[in-house]
This record gives sequence, C-alpha cells and structure tokens, in this order.
Amino acid sequence: MGDDMEQSIEVAGHEVSIVDRKEIFLTGVKKISSFDNEEFLMETTMGMLLLKGSGLEILKLDTHDGKVRIKGHIDSFNYLLNGKGKAKEESFMAKLFK
Repeated sequence: MGDDMEQSIEVAGHEVSIVDRKEIFLTGVKKISSFDNEEFLMETTMGMLLLKGSGLEILKLDTHDGKVRIKGHIDSFNYLLNGKGKAKEESFMAKLFK
C-alpha cells in the first residue's frame, strides 16, 4: 500500500434542517466562531451563518464531519455574505451595536 490515500478531512456540502423551530441540524460547518443561548455565528462551506433564537444550546457537535445539532427556540438564520462569498464582519458588528 502506498501513500495514495488522502490524510486530511475536508468538510463538504451544506444542509440545514429545522424541526418545529425547536431543533436545527446543520452539515458543512467549518467552525463555530461565537455562541450563547441567543445567537450562534458559524462558518460554513457556504459562508458565515448567523442563527438567532432563545434557549439555544448545542446537542451534538462533530468537528470531524462538520455536523452540528442545536436545540432551543429558533427565530431566524441568516447568511452574512458579500459578492465574493466572504462574511461581512462590519454587517455583523453593526447588528451587535444597534
């Protein structure tokens, strides 16, 4: 056997599934940048994702496969993208200080 097999794992694909606004399951999550019981900011394969609600908490986090499951009351989720597919930090910061 040679070294033909890829050693690094890359998160691929992005899916979002919400059940009764009480639970959300996401794939393609690269990193959770910040979180508390009212807001999660996550880097996904499709850009930065802002999840808002109340009583939010992580049920399952699989960093190897990029899967996250969060429970709580889900109010909204928003992709924070500019034309190049990168997060607009100023938009997120502006929302924090309103």
